[in-house]
Amino acid sequence: MEVRQEQCPAPGDLALETVREWTLWLTEVERWLMPHFARCEARRHAWAYIRGLLSPVERKNGWQLAEVNGDATPYGIQHLLGRARWDVAAVRDALRSYLVQHMGDPHAVLVLDETGFLKKGQQSAGVARQYSGTAGRVENCQIGVFLAYASVHGHALLDRALYLPKAWTDDSARCAHAGVPAEQLFATKPQLARQLLQRAFEAGVPAAWVTGDSVYGDDRRLRVWLEEQDHAYVMAVSGKEYVWRAGRQHQVKSLLAALGTEGWDRLSAGDGTKGPRWYDWMWLPLSAPWQSDWRRWLLVRRSLSDPTELTAYVVFAPHATTLVTVVQVAGSRWTIERSFEEAKGEVGLDHYEVRSWTGWYRHITLAMWAYALLTVLRAVQLPIEEAPKKTLPQPTPRSLTAFKAARGLRCH
Repeated sequence: MEVRQEQCPAPGDLALETVREWTLWLTEVERWLMPHFARCEARRHAWAYIRGLLSPVERKNGWQLAEVNGDATPYGIQHLLGRARWDVAAVRDALRSYLVQHMGDPHAVLVLDETGFLKKGQQSAGVARQYSGTAGRVENCQIGVFLAYASVHGHALLDRALYLPKAWTDDSARCAHAGVPAEQLFATKPQLARQLLQRAFEAGVPAAWVTGDSVYGDDRRLRVWLEEQDHAYVMAVSGKEYVWRAGRQHQVKSLLAALGTEGWDRLSAGDGTKGPRWYDWMWLPLSAPWQSDWRRWLLVRRSLSDPTELTAYVVFAPHATTLVTVVQVAGSRWTIERSFEEAKGEVGLDHYEVRSWTGWYRHITLAMWAYALLTVLRAVQLPIEEAPKKTLPQPTPRSLTAFKAARGLRCH
């Protein structure tokens, strides 16, 4: 009997197929984006910008992206981020639709958090001496509030807002100089978070939960608003926050101090870089909401290595919700931290050199698009480490070197 041997594709064939698939995915993103740029020059620069952010060049600033795309100067990119006419809100909405199409999941989690962008000087919109979780201390920086989407298909950044401290909103001349819209009023980080969530809800983004750290969980008005939307949440709260239990208010830290050693369940909050993230968990019923089939709980997480390290969350969810489910939702908050790390490292989320309000929103939104594409490619298990090198333009230092040489500037 003749035995037929299956032919395995040669390594070169596999590489070619990967390049073809990458090209198809890039073309799809181009179709999503280009209708929002009326002028052909803006379309060309926008697509070049996205491709530059996806390229392997280490520092994704104006000069480096110009080199990647073979431009003699970064003026085209600067024009795209500053003066070119295009609707960044429409591009953001297209990003949301793209992510829902490829990652939509009715059990997904909307994750709130902020990240810092270290800056020198005082001219960049919203820059101030303020606490940055990225740096772990007070620094001169901008703060962006973000909404991430976490589903079984992966995680990506869905929406963004630049935080303006009161020192900015109280100074109309300074705001005008940075291009901040005259109607832009002061908004706290939780208020900005509500705006991001409102847009997601109105757009029908499929998601069962909202989660965030205590910056957002400590804002009672945000929690009440979510309950009015009948939207489940698991929000971290600090020890100073108050909750209603057994007919009266209790400060969270007093409830934590009264917890015993019994009644804890050891559960994983999901996989981290080193495997399952195990903690001990307990939840206590809080006062019932007005919805008869919903409940509130105080969820407590205890560290295994240091049992005195406790983290509290307020939970609002349907009464049949299990502890395992809320633990998984609480654990999903790490996805936005991972998104920040990856977007900054892979697509230059924090590499921008713009100072204006418009420039910040435009760069951040295009970087979110680049990161969304990488997330979708990971979901379909398309290799992303090698394909960009074959499908995207490579750095050609001749342009920057020639430009500097022509003007007598130093070349490093």
